[in-house]
Amino acid sequence: MKKKILVLGSTGKTGRRVAARLENNTEVKLRLGSRNEKIPFDWEKPETWQNVLKDIDTVYITFQPDLAVPFAAEAIENFTQLATKAGVQKIVLLSGRGEKEAQVCEETVKKNAKNWTIVRASWFNQNFSESFFLDPILYGIVALPRAEALEPFTDADDIADVVTAALLDEIHNGKTYDLTGPRLLTFKDAVNEIANASGRNISFQSLSLEEYVQMLKEYQIPDDHIWLVNYLFEQVLDGRNSSVTSDIEKVLGRKAKDFSVYAKETAKTGIWNPEN
Repeated sequence: MKKKILVLGSTGKTGRRVAARLENNTEVKLRLGSRNEKIPFDWEKPETWQNVLKDIDTVYITFQPDLAVPFAAEAIENFTQLATKAGVQKIVLLSGRGEKEAQVCEETVKKNAKNWTIVRASWFNQNFSESFFLDPILYGIVALPRAEALEPFTDADDIADVVTAALLDEIHNGKTYDLTGPRLLTFKDAVNEIANASGRNISFQSLSLEEYVQMLKEYQIPDDHIWLVNYLFEQVLDGRNSSVTSDIEKVLGRKAKDFSVYAKETAKTGIWNPEN
């Protein structure tokens, strides 16, 4: 009998990668969870939850924009209760490494799910190519606070491989995995690696958090996005995540992807060339 898996956030950085890994698996019946699907799903519209959960065995939860936002805890509580009531046998949660609010949501999943796996990650490599750091890189000037913070940037492909393993294999039930890349880099180190890989001159400027928030306001970035970025830089980049783990190797039997490999692979796509 096929395993019926629901991937929430199926257009996001990890969700679409997990979906791609599952769609050709003959043992899986895949359902995508996003606003634009035939059976739509929206975290802010609980009336969409019941239909998307019908006949589902296993759920991958990614919460947009982040488990740290104020309404996340209540949404995760209500959704996981509904999922288990609807017959879901397992929930895999993408959580934020070092985020207290995310850990509240983790405990909710553990309490409400029949079986669970928690997958923690912090800053993705792909934030530089698929998210809010792409535009500054294209412009050639990346200005950020916490320039001295050391972060074990983690590749979204590695995260997706771990999540896929957790969805398919019961050996991962009851496990919490802390995922990191293989080494610590500052944001300046990461930008320099991208500059080298893409053959471009990209400068890095260190700002105070106040200066950074003001800059985002001047660029008319939405308030909720500014709140989240401020939270991440203020709370999470205080050194609490400045360590590497071997959990990716433990689950996958291979080393985590290094940032330099990501930079070289991504540079070949041309995404960092302004003329593209």
